[in-house]
This record gives sequence, structure tokens and C-alpha cells, in this order.
Amino acid sequence: MKIIRHRRIDESHWRHAPEGPSADAESTSPPAALIVALADWRQQKVALSSRGIPIGVRLAAGDDLDELIDDLDSIALVALEFASFSDGHGYTQARRLRETHGFRGEIRAVGDVSRDRLAFMERCGFNAYELRSDCDLQDALNAFGEISDVYQPAADGQPAIASFRP
Repeated sequence: MKIIRHRRIDESHWRHAPEGPSADAESTSPPAALIVALADWRQQKVALSSRGIPIGVRLAAGDDLDELIDDLDSIALVALEFASFSDGHGYTQARRLRETHGFRGEIRAVGDVSRDRLAFMERCGFNAYELRSDCDLQDALNAFGEISDVYQPAADGQPAIASFRP
């Protein structure tokens, strides 16, 4: 699957595991890297960690990020799911991951992800995006350059306009 990662179109080697018991460590064709739901991570953490592959955890909008904080050193990727365009939980979760908890791994936006929000997502700490199937990845890259001045500080460290005042 093609995604945008670090402002480039890239092939993702991550596979989303189905939720439930099938996410366990007994898969017959192990992927290069696996993204599991938070509930599956909680139930199968030891088995998943012993697979010898990078593990990512997917949080739905209603999931509590605090349940994952103690495990961030064991996780290579956090996928934050956007259920709809109006869902803003992922922005807060990404910013907390970067600023409060110092997470250095990949933060990936999944679900209802479109071009219109990429620059805002990046400002909050996202660095990878699985766009909806109706979105053109090449066109979506243009979104990152469309906001040149910002009014508020954020996880990206871009200085706000007020900091340029004499």
C-alpha cells in the first residue's frame, strides 16, 4: 500500500491485523511489520513482542492513549484512527505523543484522512498518512506547502507569527 511518509510517497511494509484472536502470534505468513488494535495489544502484548518484527498499535477515536504510554518504548508506530472528518481526537493524541511523552516513532493517520488536513496533522506530530482511496497521493503532497504562516505553536516547532514582532 502506498502512503505519504515524511512528505514523500512511500510503500508501506506495515500490515493491519484484523481485530480479535486472529491478531495473535500464530500467523502462518508473518508480515514485515504489524499494526494491531489497542485491545489486541493489551491482551497479546507478550506474544506480539516475541515475534521479532516491529509492532505498531492502532488507537480508535474512543481509545485512551494513557493505556499505551508505558509501552511506547516497545512500539515502533502508533496509528491514530479518524472515524470522520469532524473527529479531532487524533490531533490531540498526536501532540501528546510528541510533546508530552517524547515519542520518536512513526505517528500515522488512518481512517478518514484527506488532503485538506495533512498540514494540520503534521503540525500536531503526524509524519505518515494513509489517505482515503479517493485521494490522489501526488496532489496531496501539495497540501504541506499551503500554510506558510501559523498563529499558534505546535509539535512541529514552526515559529508562530507573534514571535516575529519587534
